[in-house]
Amino acid sequence: MKKIILTGDRPTGKLHIGHYVGSLRNRVILQNKGDYDAFFIEIADAQAITDNSHNVEKIRQNLIEVALDYLSVGIDPNKVTIFVQSQVPELCELTFYYLDIVSLSRLERNPTLKEELKMRDFSNKTIPVGFLTYPISQAADITCFDANIIPVGEDQLPMIEQTREICRTFNNLYGNVLVEPKELLPENSCCNRLPGIDGKAKMSKSLNNCIYLSDDESTIKSKVMMMFTDPTHLKVSDPGKIEGNTVFTYLDAFCKDEHFAKYLPEFANLDDLKNHYKMGGVGDVKIKLLLNNVLQEELAPIRERRKYYEKHIDLVYKILAEGSDKARNIAKEKLIQVKKHMGINYFEDEELIRTQIEKYGKNI
Repeated sequence: MKKIILTGDRPTGKLHIGHYVGSLRNRVILQNKGDYDAFFIEIADAQAITDNSHNVEKIRQNLIEVALDYLSVGIDPNKVTIFVQSQVPELCELTFYYLDIVSLSRLERNPTLKEELKMRDFSNKTIPVGFLTYPISQAADITCFDANIIPVGEDQLPMIEQTREICRTFNNLYGNVLVEPKELLPENSCCNRLPGIDGKAKMSKSLNNCIYLSDDESTIKSKVMMMFTDPTHLKVSDPGKIEGNTVFTYLDAFCKDEHFAKYLPEFANLDDLKNHYKMGGVGDVKIKLLLNNVLQEELAPIRERRKYYEKHIDLVYKILAEGSDKARNIAKEKLIQVKKHMGINYFEDEELIRTQIEKYGKNI
């Protein structure tokens, strides 16, 4: 079986370091390994419109922001096809067919969807149908390209399982035409869901608790210095807690042993720092300054690449247009297969046409 990777993001705002450690960083690693047959990254603007229909301009503006974030982290358009969802209408048609094989109750049981609905505080009367069915749209995105490897964060696992269910149901009804995907989680478990700088369970654009990939140096430092730590750690001498301490969660995601020789040589590694913090004698300012240095080192080359592409926006649009054309050509071929298996390729089905001619010709 071919090794095909697909992943993507909704263009509802700039991408943040939660996206980076949860998926973007891993995408670059996979891209540079090169042991795949195809790699697609989607900007899911059509899905974003489902709960932003009153403000499509927000999507229009953030489309380029997400593209800049992709290119700035090192996504190479010569190795990866970056495309815009709405520019591949075959995805919409495939979603329509899948809608007929998924029940409303199954959608409502999807934990990720339930959490998303809760965050947006929809009432039953105001939930857009498109938003309720976006897991089906995601399934169409995945299956249209025969993608079988999906780099995701832990919170997206229910979406992958729902896609597998759609594949099984569709294949049982119409014959084997869809490929079941498998998730690929970050190796570092703390990267599955990076908390917000305020200590809340998830870094979220809507909660305004993010460090963005495009943030400048001073903004990053300011955000790090206001991070939630251990509220009982009032004095340097007090024993401190690691669990639920946002700074240490971020250090787990970003810090390496070599950072200590460079920025905090009195400690051998992160485990050594944690032990001293738990015993008392290490202040929150010290660990925040370490984290700031680590993040600045990680994000500096990303900011530099972004500056280049910001000066060449015409090139960014060219990359998106060419990628979307390539994706659409592939999607067209898959849709032909799907409609053939469903038996709705009426004008290409010569056997159907022949038998109908014979059937009605007998009555002449």
